[in-house]
Amino acid sequence: MAGRPTDATGLGAVASLSTLTARLSAERLEVLGGFAVDQDEAGLPAGTRTVLLLGPLEPGFWPHLTAQPEWDGQPDPVDRWSRRVIGRLACDLGAKALFPFGGPPYHPFYAWALRTGQVWDSPVRLLVHARQGLMVSFRGALALKEAVAVPAPAPRPCDTCPAPCLTACPAKALTGAGYDVPACHAFLNRAEGQDCMTGGCQVRRACPLSQSYARLPKQSAYHMRQFHK
Repeated sequence: MAGRPTDATGLGAVASLSTLTARLSAERLEVLGGFAVDQDEAGLPAGTRTVLLLGPLEPGFWPHLTAQPEWDGQPDPVDRWSRRVIGRLACDLGAKALFPFGGPPYHPFYAWALRTGQVWDSPVRLLVHARQGLMVSFRGALALKEAVAVPAPAPRPCDTCPAPCLTACPAKALTGAGYDVPACHAFLNRAEGQDCMTGGCQVRRACPLSQSYARLPKQSAYHMRQFHK
């Protein structure tokens, strides 16, 4: 980013943290966590010093997304929109856009999330976010060449939670013992599974943080249909 004036954040003046937040908010995205990179790491572009993980900002993500040109009836509209929006932002920042889809190579978003201090391994092994609960999802990441302040670590919510996620699965397919994917699909094929198909995974919905997060059921229903093709 040579030749650009810089501000106290380490990003260019046209890409301060406040500007980045505003740019993301306009696309109903937000920084869900980040981590510093002290030296070059395998799987990250050379020279990366900060990784920021990006995901939906609620309320308003789903209406915004479904009004975009990628929502055209063709395959993978969410991924195509993510590539366009996050890719354009990365170009503006002189950064690199990384995605949890489209590999190989496949980027370790699960491991990256655990480094943020904002996301943890839940009792059912799904990722749980400090604010979004088990509804957390990532649309991409920015690999920045600058050292940028990242959100401070938060307390792990599961440490003080009675863990209703452990017993919420009506098919007993997703528990502390692991995830029985065939059993999950078999249950979704039955009439009893239609609540999961239309409202989203009951385990994710059981999380108290998920219940206070403004994700629309129609978004969960879309992703359930993609999962259960």
